[in-house]
Amino acid sequence: MTDYEARLGSTRARSLLDAATGGTVLVVGDAMLDRYLEGSVDRISPEAPVPVVHVANEREALGGAANVAAGVVALGAQCRIVATVGDDRSGQAVRQLLTAHGVPVADLVTDTTRPTTEKTRILARHQQILRIDRESAAPVDSEVASELEAKSLAALEAADVLVLEDYDKGVLSPELSGVLLREARRLGIPSVVDPKLRHFFDFQGAWLFKPNVRELAAALGLEQAPRAERDLRPLLDRLGCENLLLTLGEEGMVLLSHDRPGQCRIPSRAREVFDVTGAGDTVIATIATSLIGAAELPEAAALANVAAGIEVGRIGAVPVTREELLEELARRD
Repeated sequence: MTDYEARLGSTRARSLLDAATGGTVLVVGDAMLDRYLEGSVDRISPEAPVPVVHVANEREALGGAANVAAGVVALGAQCRIVATVGDDRSGQAVRQLLTAHGVPVADLVTDTTRPTTEKTRILARHQQILRIDRESAAPVDSEVASELEAKSLAALEAADVLVLEDYDKGVLSPELSGVLLREARRLGIPSVVDPKLRHFFDFQGAWLFKPNVRELAAALGLEQAPRAERDLRPLLDRLGCENLLLTLGEEGMVLLSHDRPGQCRIPSRAREVFDVTGAGDTVIATIATSLIGAAELPEAAALANVAAGIEVGRIGAVPVTREELLEELARRD
């Protein structure tokens, strides 16, 4: 597989998405609630040297694994999600939003010992000026862990693709990830991993491993992550994965595979970047949905790259729909 600019037309994309209809992605990981307070700043507070935001709009959205699940459904496939929420207002909001997006909530586990992960972003004139996090990053207790494993294994039996969405919030332990990745291999189901730092090297056996360039640099203890094939290829063995997709932000993506020589470079497709929130979730959702439709991995990555370009062109995490993706590809055709 040599360097090339991956291109995908709307006709092929429509075929892939049509084939994915009726298929199921299983997402296991950390679900979140994103809250946005939007307004304007006209003065500095007399109480402290901070801006005063006059809030004009407040809205809630899905984040993390929940956003991935909503993204899969928006592209036309079915999705089940196994995650935890707290016994709180935010947990109820996650359930309601998932239901509104067409994602069943029967596999959510209510953990009464911890809050629902919630991120509140305060924006003024479309610029984020502050983020407030409410969360617990501790591993879930043994009883919750057992329930997560049981629900995940049961759902995996009827899934076409497995997604492990790790945000270091305690759901994905090395034990749970190991069990699911081994079972996915036994069932012949492709597994897609979106890692974070704490368990970066604990996803041995993944079919596709998708870090971003900052995550890879942090995991390797480097200032800058490697990008050349000679430096990245040894990571396939160290990570124990079949394929490595490294997202590079405005520089696009790099894809390497055990069974293909060379690397595939996919340039960025964003027209204008307003907010990168949710871009990684969009990439994972698009790849997982494309794989149901029997996409080759380079074209799945190319399709995900187009979807990410749509996502970063708007404020906040909003699932990219099938119609938006096909319209964008038609425009480029």
